[in-house]
Amino acid sequence: MRVLISLLLLFSLLVEADEHDHLYEVDEEVVLWMNTVGPYSNRQETYTYFSLPFCKGEKKEIGHYHETMGESLLGVELEFSGLDIKFRTNTKKTIVCQKKLTETDYKTLLYAIQNSYYYQMYLDDMPIWGMVGEIDNSVNPPAYKLYTHKRLDIGYNDKQVVDVNLTTDGRVDIRPGAELTFTYEVQWSKSEVDFSKRFDKYLDPSFFQHRIHWFSIFNSFMMVVFLVGLVWMILVRTLRKDYARYQKEDSLDDLDADLGDEYGWKQVHGDVFRPPSMPLLFSSCIGAGYHVFTVAVITTILAIVGEFYTERGSLLSAAIFVYAACSPVNGYAGGSMYARFGGRHWIKQMLLGAFLLPSMVCGVAFLINFIAIYYHASRAIPFTIMLAVSAICLFVILPLTLVGTVIGRNMAGTADYPCRVNAVPRPIPDKKWFVQPWLITLAGGVLPFGSIFIEMYFIFTSFWAYKIYYVYGFMLLVTIILSIVTVCVTIVCSYFLLNAEDYRWRWTSFACGASTAFYVYMYSMYYFFFKTKMYGLFQTVFYFGYMGIFAAALGLMTGTIGYVGTAKFVRKIYQTVKID
Repeated sequence: MRVLISLLLLFSLLVEADEHDHLYEVDEEVVLWMNTVGPYSNRQETYTYFSLPFCKGEKKEIGHYHETMGESLLGVELEFSGLDIKFRTNTKKTIVCQKKLTETDYKTLLYAIQNSYYYQMYLDDMPIWGMVGEIDNSVNPPAYKLYTHKRLDIGYNDKQVVDVNLTTDGRVDIRPGAELTFTYEVQWSKSEVDFSKRFDKYLDPSFFQHRIHWFSIFNSFMMVVFLVGLVWMILVRTLRKDYARYQKEDSLDDLDADLGDEYGWKQVHGDVFRPPSMPLLFSSCIGAGYHVFTVAVITTILAIVGEFYTERGSLLSAAIFVYAACSPVNGYAGGSMYARFGGRHWIKQMLLGAFLLPSMVCGVAFLINFIAIYYHASRAIPFTIMLAVSAICLFVILPLTLVGTVIGRNMAGTADYPCRVNAVPRPIPDKKWFVQPWLITLAGGVLPFGSIFIEMYFIFTSFWAYKIYYVYGFMLLVTIILSIVTVCVTIVCSYFLLNAEDYRWRWTSFACGASTAFYVYMYSMYYFFFKTKMYGLFQTVFYFGYMGIFAAALGLMTGTIGYVGTAKFVRKIYQTVKID
């Protein structure tokens, strides 16, 4: 809790300091940064702005840079536009440069216009979008026109920039050898928009706060009420019947008591707390799941407080920082569980738990990076950032995971089960087809996925399309609902499995919760083919690669949530029942 409060205070101070950094005096230079260009059908495929044959102004170049690691990973490439913009000083139509199109330049611009390329700029950290050109289908053959003029209408409030609008004009036919003249103009006007509200124009309340969104939250809440009631009914009914039976047994002699009607889950009391198969892998998955859940909750809370959508790459930078800082959670959960299972190779478990998710992320990222380098895309991760990420893993995440593992093994590494574990495992009887572990696993993810289905659409749309996600309160609420639904579903599924006298509930409960990620990935396939216009090797690999990482992290989180809830349920029923 102290760590969370400290993080909140730190971000509040950073936000306050950021407001004071955006003060200008009259005639002070306001820098216009050119970022990237790319096809409008896929905002993730981006290239540097000057990869197209645009020209810079004659003003001295400032250079390009990345402010944060998050910007570098997101492919932000800021380059000085060369345009002379002064605070509150209008600029009439001014020539930036003149350029003669070569055959290569013509083909490049033609491809960009045919594929609806757009570009992105930043002025005082406010994003600006514009199209490269247009296709005039009123003539035959169609004419391809390039926008050569930019008009910036900038609003100011006192000493701060609070509004920017771009108008493009100067439609010029492109052809080899054509002489192009690039121009710009700037108009300043006073605005009543408050600086803290200047990003509100980019938000879309009618999309994110639509009644369908609220209805989905209400529907998920009703599902929670139903499932909690179902689990409570199972628990109360089971315990009530057993209490009545035990009171009855007090009046029986020992022989009659020994011939009591033990059935179902009571038959496996000597094996239910047996360590699972592959305990090292299981403990590592649980530790990683705890880690992901902690990071998701803390990052969402920070996003609610800090309004990350106002800063480029801030959400990703915060997630990386929180992930590294919360590494002891991974070590504590995984290390203590492995010790309770009687595991001896705790160093291997610690290494696997620490690098389970980062290794998957780095493997997919490196594959995509090679393709991005081949395409000369801005998404290519710089070598220095790769070194920085490797350093974080080796010198931050690994030591903190080691600390958590040592603490967990010493503080919570002793097994304390309510029932003895038999020396010889009990044979598992044949079961009916509907209580097979694989079927229970597949069925277990349906309701949790249903509780987050609508929210997945909004999240996908904000990441793969052009909506800015800002309703992090909804995300936190949906995360809580998902956790409760997952716990309830895995408890019910595990109860059915134990009633079939199958004591392999640990992996089953984990897989039952993790199967939610399987349905999310299936939904991502539907979204790709029916909700986007992506095509080509780069876009396909990029989409399915990062969606695979998202699904893997979600699976670790929901699997851990399901297992933890089920473990408490199993311990509760075997603690309460009188089994010798």
